[in-house]
Amino acid sequence: MRYIKINPADNVAVALQDLPKGEVVEGVKLQMDIPRGHKVVLGELKAGNNVIKYGYPIGHLTRDAAAGTLVDHSCIKTNLEGLLEYKYEPWKAEIAGQSGNDAGSFTERSDSEGLGGNAPRPLGVQGDSRSRRSFCGFRRADGQVGIRNQIWIIPTVGCVNGICEEIARRFREEIQGRNGSVDAVVAFPHNYGCSQLGPDHQNTRTILADMVHHPNAGGVLVVSLGCENNQLDSFIELVGPVNEARVKMFTCQQVENEVEFGLQKLREIFAVCSLDRRVDVPVSELRVGLKCGGSDGLSGITANPLLGVFSDWIVAQGGTTVLTEVPEMFGAETILMNRCQDKATFDDTVSLINDFKEYFISQGMPVYENPSPGNKAGGISTLEEKSLGCTQKCGSSTVRGVLKYGERLKVKGLNLLSAPGNDLVASTALAAAGCQIVLFTTGRGTPFGSFVPTMKISTNTPLYEHKGGWIDFNAGVLAQDKTMDEVAPHFIEAVLAAASGEPVNNEVHNYREIAIFKTGVTL
Repeated sequence: MRYIKINPADNVAVALQDLPKGEVVEGVKLQMDIPRGHKVVLGELKAGNNVIKYGYPIGHLTRDAAAGTLVDHSCIKTNLEGLLEYKYEPWKAEIAGQSGNDAGSFTERSDSEGLGGNAPRPLGVQGDSRSRRSFCGFRRADGQVGIRNQIWIIPTVGCVNGICEEIARRFREEIQGRNGSVDAVVAFPHNYGCSQLGPDHQNTRTILADMVHHPNAGGVLVVSLGCENNQLDSFIELVGPVNEARVKMFTCQQVENEVEFGLQKLREIFAVCSLDRRVDVPVSELRVGLKCGGSDGLSGITANPLLGVFSDWIVAQGGTTVLTEVPEMFGAETILMNRCQDKATFDDTVSLINDFKEYFISQGMPVYENPSPGNKAGGISTLEEKSLGCTQKCGSSTVRGVLKYGERLKVKGLNLLSAPGNDLVASTALAAAGCQIVLFTTGRGTPFGSFVPTMKISTNTPLYEHKGGWIDFNAGVLAQDKTMDEVAPHFIEAVLAAASGEPVNNEVHNYREIAIFKTGVTL
């Protein structure tokens, strides 16, 4: 396959490979070279005409465009502006038990429903939706299930970052060769915990408290300085009840040698969590974050639809997926709103969208300042185009819940989470919500990892071949010679293997970080 017309209503096709001048696309002879991931006009378009992709307008032309020519960010302008009023027009699809052989199959002539449309898509994995699956995880006393058994060292304030990292380094050396079931000892430095006010201060406290309760941590050591705004006594109150054999906290200013004191606390934690063992757990206990970054023109055609098939599959199994990146829902938000389970969930989704727009406006910033330079180079021209591709990640499931930033999951099924598009901030928010793993699609490549396994899925094969140390799974084959029904089962197995303990690349290379959303002043 060399190109795809995604929806019969589209007036552009997307190059799946570099297409040379003179090649014929949908009966149109190319007048110039078209790079992979970019759009070619299929008929004469005038300035002001809408460009249609996924069956939806992705913006309008700022100049005439001849058939067979490239259209990109230089000649397309967004149609989005300001705040909108929304009407609940529910559309629901029952996905449990669905299967089909045509889901996501890409041919040079597409007669199927567009990937961006509201029509229900088959699950894409024949029979799997009806066969219960499991993985090997760690059952915690509070009922949660972890897919890792790690010891985390969490600073309440950035001033003790170095101390936390030194404690972690020395303890890793101390237990080398006798780790038991503990697969990592990690400190998570951050810049905050003091000199913050209002929502910023609360965001820091909430995310750190979420980490204390995360099931991927068999044990947690919280390290305080003593004079910061995020005082340990009030933080303990926010955290609430914990297993005191696994969660310990101390204040550096109150002990003589903070490193030795911290090491002793880790020894006590290790004695407990090193005895933990994996057990068979149904997939219904899996909570998966859905994220994309460094997207390209193939993101909404290969990797994001693959995550959509996976999301529908796991929801059909009784599991949970979480979609975030609110600014990258703009332009596709009505698709999500009309999939809400009821009017109350719809109203929460409207607030999710408009509150984020108000945030941009309150900062005096343009609401639709997107896509990024990397996105544009990869073939994405407007925010609508980016959003229609981005929202492919959550498949066609009903929206069951809407979470505020820092809020933890309450209901199973597909949830929406308030967080920005920034890769590390959004991935941290997904993990803080309770996701045990983040699935991260990318067309440009990125090495980072959050405080949970961050599995990278490439949208194109050249990226996978070039950055094998970053990318865990190649969805680029969907733009070559593989169908969704062929690829999705292998992807499901890869995710379940990661959930059962197989490390992903960010863990292999020890790329683990957190980033906390900041909106206000620093004192």
